[in-house]
Amino acid sequence: MASFSSCHTTTGKKVKSGNGKRLTIALAGNANVGKSVIFNQLTGSSQIIGNWPGKTVERAEGTLTFDGYDITVVDLPGIYSLSTFSLEELVTRQYIATEKPDVIINIVDASVLERNLFFTLQLMELEVPMVIGLNQIDTARSKGITVDYQRLEDSLGVPVVPTVAIKGEGIKELIKRAVETAEQSGTPEVDEEGAGEAGAERGQYRHRRRQGGRQHRCRRGQATRFGDNLEPTIDKLAQAVEADQLDLEYPPRWVAIKLLEDDPDITAVVRAQSERLVFLAATLGKEIEALHNEPSFAVLAAGRYSLASAAAGEAQNQEKVRVTLSDRLDRLATHKIFGYVTAAAVLVGLLLWTFTVGNYLSGLLSNLFSFFATLDPKMSGSILPILWNGAFAGLVAGVTLVIPYVIPFYLVMAMIEDSGVLTRVAFMFDNFMHKIGLHGKAIIPLILGYGCNVPAIYTCRVMGTTRERLLAALAITFVPCTARTIVILGLVAAFVNIQWALALYAIDLVIIFLLGRIALKVVPGKSTGLIMEMHPFRVPSLPVVVRQTWARTKPIILMVFPIYVAGGAIVQGLYASGWLDPINNAISFLTVGWLGLPVIAGVLLLFGLIRKELIVLALVPILGTGNLGLFLTPVQLISLALVGILYFPCMATLTTLVKEFGWKPALAISAANLISAVFLGGVIARMLALVF
Repeated sequence: MASFSSCHTTTGKKVKSGNGKRLTIALAGNANVGKSVIFNQLTGSSQIIGNWPGKTVERAEGTLTFDGYDITVVDLPGIYSLSTFSLEELVTRQYIATEKPDVIINIVDASVLERNLFFTLQLMELEVPMVIGLNQIDTARSKGITVDYQRLEDSLGVPVVPTVAIKGEGIKELIKRAVETAEQSGTPEVDEEGAGEAGAERGQYRHRRRQGGRQHRCRRGQATRFGDNLEPTIDKLAQAVEADQLDLEYPPRWVAIKLLEDDPDITAVVRAQSERLVFLAATLGKEIEALHNEPSFAVLAAGRYSLASAAAGEAQNQEKVRVTLSDRLDRLATHKIFGYVTAAAVLVGLLLWTFTVGNYLSGLLSNLFSFFATLDPKMSGSILPILWNGAFAGLVAGVTLVIPYVIPFYLVMAMIEDSGVLTRVAFMFDNFMHKIGLHGKAIIPLILGYGCNVPAIYTCRVMGTTRERLLAALAITFVPCTARTIVILGLVAAFVNIQWALALYAIDLVIIFLLGRIALKVVPGKSTGLIMEMHPFRVPSLPVVVRQTWARTKPIILMVFPIYVAGGAIVQGLYASGWLDPINNAISFLTVGWLGLPVIAGVLLLFGLIRKELIVLALVPILGTGNLGLFLTPVQLISLALVGILYFPCMATLTTLVKEFGWKPALAISAANLISAVFLGGVIARMLALVF
């Protein structure tokens, strides 16, 4: 973290300074520009991670004190525009319009300045106090690019501060300029407990800020003007919006631009108050289309790109094109042939690493706990066997079966992600993922699903639309997570052979593809294209990797271990009380009659609803031995593993589905799992009988 004397972070609740002055700063920018690094530099450990109200989009907020100000920093989602194509874009513009942060720090990548300024211009259209953080200037220099930040500041009329966030360079100056900009735009809010007449001044804050906003608009006027072929039309519509005095949080000019772009959200809000304005916007939009022979939204986008190109061209200079190692690696990773080889190697390497290291660590931990002896589960008048064999054994199972696989997986996953490899893998899989209604970015949550379905479903938020998130979540519930991997390894690899274990993974991939194709036809909507920032390759940052690994592992540990303890105790309790037989017999028509499994499979699948590993863990105490091959045939072992990994999401995954999508989609996804498992389990069991 950057260290500077006048700016330090707080580690608990917001600390009030002497005069009680408060500021809210929002960080905005494209993905992978270093925005989160700057957020961490500013706020340190005083961060709260949650969701935006009513939205499944992550919200990060932190605090710091600087020159007598108590500052709240909000890290807005990394986006590329202020349209309504994704929830991230919607929550960003709603936050800026309704919450009205005192100043926005727009982080841009100096090495791809023109592309980043496209979003900068859209922020400027919102007429909010703003400072630009010109980040990654070291990366730009390595490419032979120099940026005259003073000239860029003069061109845009917005303060520009060069930074190298990962080294903490320029962070103090950035926050200083942000505070100065907020002060120039209007007096910052003051706590009611503030000294003197500060409380009385608070009511006048918004008025002064609006006046400051008009001064900023004067400075930025030329930077955001589209040109003589568009600006008169925009001005005409903006004046009409202002004359109608609509109840909107957005500036009239911005509303006019969005109406001309036929933004569905803004158009619907305006239509509810003034049909005349919507009709006028449609008429003017047709005039633009007739003049340019293109849709009006495309004309406006081209205008922004032209402005961004002019501003970038004036401020930056590239002495010569340098082909860096990162460029060479990028060409290899996105090559039309070798790119697929690289992407496949990354995925296979990740899984092999997880299985190899996981098996080794699992063996070590299992040997460590092997000296604990089991008690007779039918000891009369004693609850001790239930607690010891069940609850404690469940805890041991978590230590020996979850930790060894989850931590190595997420550790390497974080390295792949931070290095820039993962975005190239997503790019290469884009065409394939479109076959099931998704785009390449969906490969990220799918890969995470091999670790645990729960955080993978949360990661579906990177998808642009609700339909894409739903399709991705459906696919994830069929991905064999570490819990299902334990079922495959513990039943098939250990007692049949590794070839059939790998065959189950191949069968699972075919099922995911086929069900994805079906869901693509059933779930209404259209697929979108892939828009993803691919930052240069870099050496992974150890603090970032460790922080990401722990952030993904922590909720799994907190969720899984209590379930293991309770589930293990319940299994032992049912066994000791003699209730297992009635449960098994009640569903034997399905487990024995159709699936060809032993009668005890009924209770195994029941406990597999809690956690998939319990299918194996419950089988050991029931049979009284770890040599499962003595009691189950190879066909039964393979069939049980297949049904076990498919038939229903575990309770943690189901809870996550309900939280993210609601009961109906969650039950629909669960039904797809159950139907697939029952049908395919019976069919494959009969096919296997011909082989063994």
